[in-house]
Amino acid sequence: VQLQASGGGLVQHGGSLRLSCTASGRTFRGHHWAWFRQAPGKEREFVAAISATGGNKYTADSVKGRFTISRDSDRNTAYLQMDTLRSEDTAVYHCARLRGWGRWREYDVWGQGTQVTVSS
Repeated sequence: VQLQASGGGLVQHGGSLRLSCTASGRTFRGHHWAWFRQAPGKEREFVAAISATGGNKYTADSVKGRFTISRDSDRNTAYLQMDTLRSEDTAVYHCARLRGWGRWREYDVWGQGTQVTVSS
């Protein structure tokens, strides 16, 4: 399984970006997917997750109300819509396949990241 994340870039404080994560093969359907981020010198942080059906979502308090996770199983892609960005959102964002719903720090597939930089 390979994951390709894209959509990162440089954005001003208060701006928006949409990240995409596309999975290869037939491994996207039937699985829960999540976004994580890691800033320099900081621990990896869980951001948001979406269930296999898309019916359940869970978002970290730090981004709640600003970030929205979604998925398109026909395109084998998960998305992270990021609005009202802040400088503290600057990080490398990764997508991952969760081992189970509620297991926010357990994943079995990890994708390369995409850099998000928010200028103040």
